[in-house]
Amino acid sequence: MKAAVIVFPGSNCDRDCAVAVERSTGAHVEMVWHGDNGLPAGLDLIVLPGGFSYGDYLRCGAMAALSPIMAEVKAAAQRGVATVGICNGFQILCEAQMLPGALLRNEKLKYVCKTVELEVTNAQTRFTAGYAGRRQVAMTVGNGEGNFFAEPAELDRLEGEGQVVFRYLDNPNGSARGIAGIINATGNVLGLMPHPDRAFEAELGSADGAILFQSALASA
Repeated sequence: MKAAVIVFPGSNCDRDCAVAVERSTGAHVEMVWHGDNGLPAGLDLIVLPGGFSYGDYLRCGAMAALSPIMAEVKAAAQRGVATVGICNGFQILCEAQMLPGALLRNEKLKYVCKTVELEVTNAQTRFTAGYAGRRQVAMTVGNGEGNFFAEPAELDRLEGEGQVVFRYLDNPNGSARGIAGIINATGNVLGLMPHPDRAFEAELGSADGAILFQSALASA
């Protein structure tokens, strides 16, 4: 199994993601710089990590979405490669129009860093199948712009088509309908604000994040 973690100027969870994937799955992980024009061959998983890509200038993820490597990420996702964006990575996926919606300033305009309890709203996706019958998991959040927004009709569509994957039990950001993570229509691109890379071993307070990475690579 092979995975790639995309590194942007300002990424600060790239190593966390690499370690989490390696320890959770045993996959070989390569770090890929944002200015590269190609991805390693034979990838089974692409991770866009958390951080402050390009210093969050303009909008969070807006500049990173235009990085040279993102054309390759889009092409790989269109071929069916599992792709996950965590925190800033979720913002990048939305800015790159790989996922619908947008991430706005948190409802109370404060940075939120805490453990959160999540409902697994769809356990039949490529990323959540390993949770099986479990409906509640714990991860952490650390963001100032984690308030997921979409128009009501779009929210209804996401809900109706099973694209809402995680929901906050205690909504810390003010996200519409408590949404914490969504997938694309084909089910191979996931964006979530909570950090599975900070919850992949019991020593970190939760190992629930490891199951997400294991699920993503289970069919690789």
